[in-house]
Amino acid sequence: MKKTILLLSMAVAILFVTSCGNEESTETEQAPTSTTEKVEYTCPMHPEVITNEPGDCPKCGMTLEKKEPAKKEEMKMDGADSTMKM
Repeated sequence: MKKTILLLSMAVAILFVTSCGNEESTETEQAPTSTTEKVEYTCPMHPEVITNEPGDCPKCGMTLEKKEPAKKEEMKMDGADSTMKM
């Protein structure tokens, strides 16, 4: 009886360890790479002008600049920022 319980617990432990290893490999496969990111160019004076290639703005002729991706900012709860003024 003790041998059966020991064998079953070892089998469960082995299955648990091997199944956890599979999750890690699928996460790395789904991670986006920086080479697949789309680069966009925009005019500093006309943000509605967006192209996939560098060049000049069709409205004003200024050189288009790379559009920076939006950065996620952390919300900070300072005493001065959290008060409401009426």
